[in-house]
Amino acid sequence: MMKRLLFLTFLLGCTSSLFSSEAPDSVFIEHTLSSYLVPRTSYPSTLNSQPSTLTSPFSDILHFARLFLNRPYVAHTLEVNNTEQLVVNTRQLDCTTLIENVLALAICHRQQTLSYADFCRQLQTLRYRNGIIDGYPSRLHYFTDWILDNTGKGIVAEVQDTCPPFTATQTIKVNYMSRHPKAYKALAAHPDLVADIVRQEQRLCGMQFRYIPKSAIKDTPLLRSIIHDGDILAITCSKPGLDIAHLGFAVWRNDGLHLLNASQIHKKVVEEPMTLDKYLAKHPSHTGIRVIRLK
Repeated sequence: MMKRLLFLTFLLGCTSSLFSSEAPDSVFIEHTLSSYLVPRTSYPSTLNSQPSTLTSPFSDILHFARLFLNRPYVAHTLEVNNTEQLVVNTRQLDCTTLIENVLALAICHRQQTLSYADFCRQLQTLRYRNGIIDGYPSRLHYFTDWILDNTGKGIVAEVQDTCPPFTATQTIKVNYMSRHPKAYKALAAHPDLVADIVRQEQRLCGMQFRYIPKSAIKDTPLLRSIIHDGDILAITCSKPGLDIAHLGFAVWRNDGLHLLNASQIHKKVVEEPMTLDKYLAKHPSHTGIRVIRLK
């Protein structure tokens, strides 16, 4: 009886953002997990494992990502509660929540933990520092912080190399949130939280990461060997105060590398029709990509 009560309490903490009932999200999640039957043995054990001749080792990620195609892009879907709670919204996505929802599904599938509660646990682990909800500052707001925290948990790893194509270095200098607190609902309502955000920004500032400059993003055997289908591509930028401008999943096609993303331009989740090099060329502030892989 006690276990059942704890289970129900956990479910109540998984809050859907715009529906009074969790059913649309929970039904979608459990149906998705129970109906995908690709063997887990197809996944590589190391970062450098090459794709199988039969199937990409990360095809499960693209499978789950493509289930979200054409779902509307909506910003600020996590900013719906007066106190910080786990928000589950698979119906409307931004670039970060798309990444988190897809990875949570992929992890659940690989571990064969297929319930809605299992999904909520994975989503919380990905979204919050040390997997613990402890107010608004416990959410991993800057994506560099997200990468570092989830690397520490053993969930992802960033592909880093001093050799080509990783010929550029990003020095982190983030302060956008603390300088624009009125742009964030929680910070506007609780100015005292800004000091916590400043401390987080200061911990990140000065860190350096190798990335692939956009001039090197071409359809070459080298890039195809470095970037796998389903890798997270974090687009670096020159915009003051930010580390990452946008996120998506890598998709290789015959004509080159594409981005599957929740697009503010298209107003929905899409596989970009243009190749990534052309996409980046249309955005002057985009400088290149960092590559992150689910372990």
